[in-house]
Order: sequence, then structure tokens, then C-alpha cells
Amino acid sequence: MDRNVVAFRLGAADISAIRFGISPGHELSLAVRALQAPAHQPLHWAWLRDVRGAVPAGAFGLFTDLVAPAAYFPDFLSLTPAPDMTPADQVDLLRAVPAEQIRADLAKVLLRASGARHARVAAMREDPDGTRERVVAAWRELWDALLAPYWALLRRLLVADVAARSREAGGAGLAAMVAALHERVSWHGDAVRVRMRQWSETVPCEGSGLLLVPSVLGVPYCSVLTEPPAPPMLFYPARGVTEVWHRGATGGFPALAGLLGEGRARVLAGLDCPRSTSDVANGCGLAVSTASHHLERLRAAGLVDSRRDGIRVLHARTPLGDALVAPA
Repeated sequence: MDRNVVAFRLGAADISAIRFGISPGHELSLAVRALQAPAHQPLHWAWLRDVRGAVPAGAFGLFTDLVAPAAYFPDFLSLTPAPDMTPADQVDLLRAVPAEQIRADLAKVLLRASGARHARVAAMREDPDGTRERVVAAWRELWDALLAPYWALLRRLLVADVAARSREAGGAGLAAMVAALHERVSWHGDAVRVRMRQWSETVPCEGSGLLLVPSVLGVPYCSVLTEPPAPPMLFYPARGVTEVWHRGATGGFPALAGLLGEGRARVLAGLDCPRSTSDVANGCGLAVSTASHHLERLRAAGLVDSRRDGIRVLHARTPLGDALVAPA
């Protein structure tokens, strides 16, 4: 095996089980990391300026013992991504983490800790049930302060990335899509390979497949999770993350109109719920034929989905369309 490479070895069943998930817990852990090491996160500086004054000191202190500015943090903070994962779901998963997993994950943290931090983590490991309760309370405090105000925008970016990657897999193929996730990711033979700094491992996926998890707060890095009970996971940077992601845009509707043209931008922005062609035309002050043409072009670009409902055809934004319109 090559040095400093994690190889996810895939059988036929694993390839068919490659799927996507979203992890609010992973995003929050990386938010804590960004607050500790802002120099490494230039795309998040504007967000950091906005939230720095609202950070709850006690909760943040507990999490900085768990999540250092670099390297490993407990697996139980990222369990278990799903396409429709919500913050409330993540809290429920945290509440259900077994004591033995807390102790096992904190043992890994201890290997990388020293001094006072080592002593605090060791005490947490000796009381896994109490630690679980404190982590849940701190998680909720930090979420409300750091990410709750931005979750709708953040989630749109994640969902839009998943939609775009899924289309790529259907077009260019699964291997090409995976290889485009990050410069350190490639697919050779029967394995997805991730170049690491100081770590080599072969992970037999054994029918569990590989879970691909986009991240906004993790941009521009990628990381992996390889140990049970979690399925093998690859965290990668979501597309479309700019330095003003938390404000949703670089210019609102004028920017959208500059990209698509004013007519198509109005049509896309107006699809806040499924609408017929006539509804779109009336709402945007367009002729039906013009609205139909705009919808056809938006559909071809993957921004709109059209489905028959009885005698009508209803048009709705795709996740990618939602992500594009969110700023406007």
C-alpha cells in the first residue's frame, strides 16, 4: 500500500451503495475549529467576524477540548449523516451515543492531547454518561449561536452540491464524479483513495458502501472517517462557497439577473412553490409563450423540474435552483 493513503476498497455491492449525506454535527465541529484557527479559513472570515461576539464561553471551552485546531476529533460528533439530516436529528443521535463509544473516541483524543487539556479529557472519559449530557447541552448552545441563523443558506449549498454531483455521476460516471470531489481524492481499480498527511489505511467497505458528505465549514479541505460503528465516510468541500456564503450572496437579484437575464431570473425567483406555466406568466408579467421558453431553458440547465399534474404541468425549482435563488 502507498504511504499516507487511505484506500476505501469497494466490492460490487459497495459501489452500488455509494451515497450522499449531510451532517450538521460535522459542520458545527468545523465551526469550532475555524474559531480556533481563523488564519487557515479565509473563506470564513466574514462569518467569523459576525459570530465571534456571540460565542458562549462555557460551551466553546468544552468543545475546544474535544475539537482541536487540527487533526482528530471524536467520531460521535459527526454521526450519522443522512440526506435529510436536521440539527434536531443530530442532537437525538448524540443523546443515544453508547458510553463505550464515548470512551473509545476520547481515548483517541487523549493520544493527541497534553497538559491541562489531557487532564480534562481524561476526566471526561471517566464519566461518559455525564460527558454525553454536557456535550449535548454545549452542542445546542453552540448551534444556536454559530450556525442556526445561517442553516437555511448553508443547507441549500449542501443540497445543491449533492444534486450537482448526482447529475455528474449519471453523466460522466461514478468514478469521474468521485475523483472530482477534491484534489487529494482519486479512484484506482477497486478503491477510492485519499492522500493523507501522516496516515495510511486500507478500509474494506464490506457491503456498507461509502458515504460522501459535503461540507461548507470544511472548505477547502477533505477528511475521512474509517472506524465502526460509523459507515466509511469521505467529507469533501461543497461547491459554491464564497467569502460571503453566510450572507447568501454577492449581489442579490441584480447578480442573478446578470447571470440568467432578467426574465429568466424573475421566473426562477418566482417558483417558490410549484406553479403552472400560466401562473408563472401571470406572476412575472410575461406572455405564456415567453414564460414557457424561459422554463424550458431553466429546465435544460437543471434549475427547474417540470411534472404533469392532471391536465397541467407544474414547474418547481430543483435544489440547485434553490441554491442559486437563495441570495436573491
